[in-house]
Amino acid sequence: MDDTPVMLDVDSVTKHFPGVLAVDGVSFSLRKGEVLALLGENGAGKSTLTQVISGVVRPDSGTLHLDGSPVSFASPADAIRAGVSTVFQELSLMGSLSVAENIFVNRQPTGPAGKVRWGELYRNTSDFLRKFSLDINPRTLVKRLSMGQRQMLEILKALSTAPKVLLLDEPTSSLTEAETAQFFDIIRGLKAQGTSFIYITHKMTEVFEIADEVMVMRDGKFIDKKPVADVTEQMLITMMVGRKIEQIYGEEERPAIGSELFGVENFERRGVFHDVSFSLRRGEVLGFAGLVGAGRTELARAIVGADHKDGGRVTLDGRTLHIARPQDAIEHKIAYLTEDRKGLGLFLEMSVAENMAANRLSDFASRLGFMRRGAIEGYATTVVDEFRVATPSTRQKVLNLSGGNQQKCLVALWMGIEPEVIILDEPTRGVDVGARMEIYQKVRECAAGGAGVILISSDLPELIGMCDRILVMHHGRISGEVERESFSEERILAYAAGVDPGS
Repeated sequence: MDDTPVMLDVDSVTKHFPGVLAVDGVSFSLRKGEVLALLGENGAGKSTLTQVISGVVRPDSGTLHLDGSPVSFASPADAIRAGVSTVFQELSLMGSLSVAENIFVNRQPTGPAGKVRWGELYRNTSDFLRKFSLDINPRTLVKRLSMGQRQMLEILKALSTAPKVLLLDEPTSSLTEAETAQFFDIIRGLKAQGTSFIYITHKMTEVFEIADEVMVMRDGKFIDKKPVADVTEQMLITMMVGRKIEQIYGEEERPAIGSELFGVENFERRGVFHDVSFSLRRGEVLGFAGLVGAGRTELARAIVGADHKDGGRVTLDGRTLHIARPQDAIEHKIAYLTEDRKGLGLFLEMSVAENMAANRLSDFASRLGFMRRGAIEGYATTVVDEFRVATPSTRQKVLNLSGGNQQKCLVALWMGIEPEVIILDEPTRGVDVGARMEIYQKVRECAAGGAGVILISSDLPELIGMCDRILVMHHGRISGEVERESFSEERILAYAAGVDPGS
């Protein structure tokens, strides 16, 4: 029996929200120096449980013990003082402040009259960043950093409080493979010093690489907790969804691919992407792979007119299109599903129904230009049922939906224009396995109906499972093309690194 002391003990924690039992009598323990992976579908209660542990919300019942002593947190600040820090999925950094100011916010060294000792602050920050091998100038404004650097900074900000327990919610969602490897080295070093971790992720590979134990929640309830060595990926998926999943990406047999539908020729944006040309056929799912910064998203945004280009043309069914803004793309039945659903994809403060109609308002306008609310509500009800969006009402704000259901809303929004071409940019990032399957099914249905699909993804198993052909970008250029019979992660990664993998 493991005699490692328990660092955190959660006993019978329950939390209600109006109409929802978010956490239902959950109990578990976390040992000193342990990484516990917390898995479950979106809406399973994982985030609410971590909010209880981190002091964001108070439980309706149940108790917490930290390092053997009972604790009750009235706020996240209380939790941090006690030794529990959290890195949430939504970053909390302030872009207009420096790296140093963000890491030591409200904890800057001060002198007489509360004046900040800037030299000491920057020295302390340099020493701290050096400890974790992060080469960033402490004076740099956070808004100047890449998304990966911001994600690492958010993590280090939490570590700067020297926590006993660190809760991590999808911490690698914006990290490159190299940054993820560096982050895992940091976790291993802190584990050896006795720090404990609760690690929420939808990436199964991470569970087996970094976790000691894995715990599954479903519908707010504790399902099981096991050593990682005793489980398989298939077992975890079955526990999460409550049924056996045979084929997450759909049927192996693929419909026939038709003639060329869409073409991009000699696309150029100085300093971003160069001389990019490719074609897309009817019924084809064409993947775009590449490392972060390869230019995939920038290319997609330029194609649909969201960003400017310096040269090149787009064709649809042999006709040259003039796309200067996203509305032009929509009118030609070309859809773009952004990777940033919260910042750019959805109107979070608006209802599900209003979001479903947002890109085709003219379809719901009367002859006098007034919106026909009844028509919008009726359409939204049909779409919510078709895409299995879990919401109490089409009038619910999108902000209040789980991440997976928000993503299904975004997919439904763009499928609603019945696209000829749809570009999906990281469509399943931060989405659980059940919602992934439903999104994959809709993508396949779209292709089977004769549309062309472009799938941009950093998830290689997703590309290999979903695509008929994969193009790989490196430093703004297409560095390789891989046909389905030649798919392999090694081959794709070689092209992504700018290396010819050979035949």
